[in-house]
Amino acid sequence: MRYSRLVKAQAASLAGTAVDFLVTIGCVEVLHSWYLAATVLGNIAGGITNFCLGRYLVFDASQQNAPLQGGKYFLVWLGSMLLNATGIYLFTQVLHANYVYSKIVVSLLVGIGFNYFLQLHFVFKKS
Repeated sequence: MRYSRLVKAQAASLAGTAVDFLVTIGCVEVLHSWYLAATVLGNIAGGITNFCLGRYLVFDASQQNAPLQGGKYFLVWLGSMLLNATGIYLFTQVLHANYVYSKIVVSLLVGIGFNYFLQLHFVFKKS
């Protein structure tokens, strides 16, 4: 059961990340937005996608209090967004890496080391 949930969580994360990347790259390349502003917008879109998938498909938590879950998710998402923006800034400005490569590395680190565990044990935790 837990292995199945981990696989579902990774698939939901991948879907959220795909939305995040599409919005980020679209904003930078098509709208010529600043990469950090685009990163924030991408994180918002990806976060909404990931919350919905987590609530309904991954953690089967749709019977729980949605506003409470949403508030908890917002706290985790905010921490994730700050970690992502800071990491991408450091990789891009300090290491002079391309923003897309920076986003890939930082997204993987934050997604595995921060998001999954907090969603499992805090946001969608079963009583």
